[in-house]
Amino acid sequence: MTKEKRTAHHPYETKSDMIVRLKKIEGQIRGISKMIEENIYCDDILNQFLSVDAAINGVRKTLLEAHMKSCIVDQIQEGKLQVIDELITTIGKMTK
Repeated sequence: MTKEKRTAHHPYETKSDMIVRLKKIEGQIRGISKMIEENIYCDDILNQFLSVDAAINGVRKTLLEAHMKSCIVDQIQEGKLQVIDELITTIGKMTK
């Protein structure tokens, strides 16, 4: 049994915003690597990790909201109610 390939269909602005934010996060991660290579003080590096965590959480929140407003609603309208259990599982993993 092959798993159905599902796609998201979020507005261009939402996808564009998330991609821009993720590219900034990539830059922050590269910056942290450089800081470690340069033996920068640990507390300064840890604070950079906090900044990355906050940025990732922001993108995650944006994606979850878009997912609920479009993907979840569409699937419920199509009668695919198993998507609710899927969402509950995902949120459970996110809140561990």
